Amino acid sequence: MNRLLCLACVAALAVAACKPAGDAAAPAAAPPAAAPAPAPAAPAAEVPPAAALPQQPTLQVATLDGKPYDLAAHRGNWVVVNFWATWCGPCLKEMPELSALDAMREHVEVIGLAYEEIEPAELQAFLRKHPVVYPVAIIDVYDPPKDFATPRGLPTTYLIAPDGSIARHFLGPVTAADIDAAIAAAGGPQAG
Repeated sequence: MNRLLCLACVAALAVAACKPAGDAAAPAAAPPAAAPAPAPAAPAAEVPPAAALPQQPTLQVATLDGKPYDLAAHRGNWVVVNFWATWCGPCLKEMPELSALDAMREHVEVIGLAYEEIEPAELQAFLRKHPVVYPVAIIDVYDPPKDFATPRGLPTTYLIAPDGSIARHFLGPVTAADIDAAIAAAGGPQAG
């Protein structure tokens, strides 16, 4: 019985590895140092659109380099809005692919939203070890962007269509192929 209970606890830890602790107002907790390695992440699942969210969300943040980022200024392109955290293994795994997607597709842009309590200098040091070509902003976990649902788990990704509407919402890690397929399904250009 104890062995079964232990296995159930390990499975629960693996499932919760990249979900913030408590409610949306609670800060995200770092995983314990002695925690077992989480199971491989499942592919991103499409999340049904939340009825309370606006059709064309707004997002105005300051990026780590101090530049303003306004989602509305990027109309005409597909924009990948990616909520992530430095402590989230699946988030780190998808970063190089999202960076390559941003660099290789003229019609696709990525913005990374670090959803954790972290100092800018600490995040800049992290990004020197895990570089990306897209802009990154730190999001206040106590006051996340109102036009996006509070992440239920990380990574959480929104694909914004050129008209500014939410084309797709993913919960879990995404790949460039997932984004390309969602763009094609929404009538955008096919990757080639």
